Amino acid sequence: MNKSTLAMAVAVGVLAQQANAAGFIEDSKATLGLRNFYINTDNRDGTGPNKNEEWGQGFDLRFISGYTQGTVGFGIDAIGLLGVKLDSGGGTNGATATSYGGTVFPSKSNGEAVDDFSSLGLTAKAKVSQTELKLGTLQPKNPVIVTNDGRLLPQTWQGGQITSAEIKDLSLVAGQIEAVKGRNSSNNEQMSISGANTRGTKFRDSNKFIYAGGDYKITKDLTAQYYYGKLEEFYKQHFLGLVHNWAIGPGVLKSDFRYFNSSDDGANGHDPLYFTTGNYNAPNGKGKVDNNLYSGLFLYSVAGHTFGGGYQVSNGSSDFPWLNQGDGSSNYTITDSQIQKFGRAGEKTWQARYSFDFAKVGVPGLTAGLVYLHGDSIDTVNAKGGQAANGASEWERDLSVAYVVQEGPLKNLGLAWKNATWRTDLPNTRSQDENRLIVSYSIPLL
Repeated sequence: MNKSTLAMAVAVGVLAQQANAAGFIEDSKATLGLRNFYINTDNRDGTGPNKNEEWGQGFDLRFISGYTQGTVGFGIDAIGLLGVKLDSGGGTNGATATSYGGTVFPSKSNGEAVDDFSSLGLTAKAKVSQTELKLGTLQPKNPVIVTNDGRLLPQTWQGGQITSAEIKDLSLVAGQIEAVKGRNSSNNEQMSISGANTRGTKFRDSNKFIYAGGDYKITKDLTAQYYYGKLEEFYKQHFLGLVHNWAIGPGVLKSDFRYFNSSDDGANGHDPLYFTTGNYNAPNGKGKVDNNLYSGLFLYSVAGHTFGGGYQVSNGSSDFPWLNQGDGSSNYTITDSQIQKFGRAGEKTWQARYSFDFAKVGVPGLTAGLVYLHGDSIDTVNAKGGQAANGASEWERDLSVAYVVQEGPLKNLGLAWKNATWRTDLPNTRSQDENRLIVSYSIPLL
């Protein structure tokens, strides 16, 4: 019996004896989240399928218990996920022989999307004062590990995590992850990175990712961050962040500075099967992790308007590394966008953004945003070790419009449209256009 299973059994045993304890029942919450998700991707130029298209209905049932009484409080959480296919025919699901599945759904051996997929996650938890321990299914979100929720169902992880807020203005977290379930999967898999995550005989992975760090509020407007993450046999990563809010005139200027230092660990330093992508003087353009990423983002908010601009530099001989099993993932860069990440080796990216909250003009619940990113100075290496691209570039434009019903029988019903265009002159790479339509609704059960 592994540690997570043992801890779960102990917690369930305790709860069985204290099920009627004040707090455990009274503070429990249960919700059913509904998400209707449609995606259409148009692959431009090149060869292969030009269109990927899928449509489904997602169900996200969550139970979050309170804690039993006593110095140490115990509880248990649960998350049940179900995705039902509404349309994924005609070979448009985006599945390949080396992929986990399609754009939204897992695929059968013949490449067709499954009719439905589901999973159940349980989390045992214990709390002492302002310190909480969780074992089981997790959805962490911090600078070195980010849970992806960009499709029909969210990504989940298996492991343990402890958080603490015992010291005023200081929040701490530490954890270890052993497996991950992708957003288009029912199965837990081990973890990998770009370059080693090709499905098949060359797939290399790890069952141990550790992380720790914290946020410290130096003043009410200034927060400093440090986090560390390590995917065994792949990479080590240090993160430093500084976030400042400054009231200027009628609005507020938010400054967000981020720095990542990433280096190789274990087999990634010498075994080609564990190498990551980037610009290397080596076959296939792969090598060990070696990346320093600097960025700054500035946002000025006033009267419903938010104007922003940012700049990011990805230095070193590898692309920026993050947990990426090849089935959809997120990272904590300011350039993590609808289609691309803009973290290639040597890439320099600037961005401009604007958003507006229509509540300021009498339409509460309606928001819209526009982001434009442009990256250049990209160099790549071909399979023979020769130069494939010299100073290549890419750009992306993301447009989003969302509305949440504020009152009446459909209160909290959400409607969203996300449109993205990505263009690049990288060799053997297809540009894309993409649309997503999302209808969401949350039903409180407890």
